[in-house]
Amino acid sequence: MSALAKASGALKSVDYEVFGRVQGNGGLRGACGREAAAARMRGYTEQEAKKLGVVGWVKNTSQGTVTGQVQGPEEKVNEMKSWLSKVGSPSSRIDKTNFSNEKEISKLDFSDFNTRY
Repeated sequence: MSALAKASGALKSVDYEVFGRVQGNGGLRGACGREAAAARMRGYTEQEAKKLGVVGWVKNTSQGTVTGQVQGPEEKVNEMKSWLSKVGSPSSRIDKTNFSNEKEISKLDFSDFNTRY
């Protein structure tokens, strides 16, 4: 992306999928424990996104991953990508994060960041 685009506040959109122990039971037993751990990952993702000022969504998949979309100023989206790749929730273990459909956009498709079910 050009320096001019960065200076003009270019917006970026990217889809993501996080692999690892992101829905695991985190030491808790049974379905309630898995849901609690998954809720923590989703909650921390939503919290981080709101802190950075990006918009989009997060949800669990039936394959045990966490997926979603992030939109916002390029610099903030890149910060969120780093967080999704390296940090996550305190009880998560991130093995890898795939990013796809990364593109510059002219306007945001969302007004907030939220959890989908």
